Amino acid sequence: MLGAMVRILLAEDDESMRVYLARALERSGYEVVSVGTGREAVPHIESDRFDLLLTDIVMPEMDGIELAQHAASVAPDMRIMFITGFAAVTLKAGKAVPQAKVLSKPFHLRDLVLEVERMFGSESVPASTDNP
Repeated sequence: MLGAMVRILLAEDDESMRVYLARALERSGYEVVSVGTGREAVPHIESDRFDLLLTDIVMPEMDGIELAQHAASVAPDMRIMFITGFAAVTLKAGKAVPQAKVLSKPFHLRDLVLEVERMFGSESVPASTDNP
């Protein structure tokens, strides 16, 4: 169990992908709130605290870049990771939100989990079993 649970807001318009990613992250010990659009994610960002915004870039209504820029202004401490299957938008995302990490589809779930663990470093290392 994580000392302080890392909370992730997942915005992904592909429902099967969203369920798949959320399940993998939850199994790895993260708390995940998932939504289907960038617009649905906005009230969560404004009313709650998350450690990471994991968002698809290409989504209807409000894309991941707009969402990330909004998140950066409302919650500057929240880290951002984009997931995308489009090489062209990776460059756009990198320019728009330079502090964000970009993970290109297709990727293995273990790659996603490793990237998230890397982002949080020792914060997400499970507590030692020696301590009561």
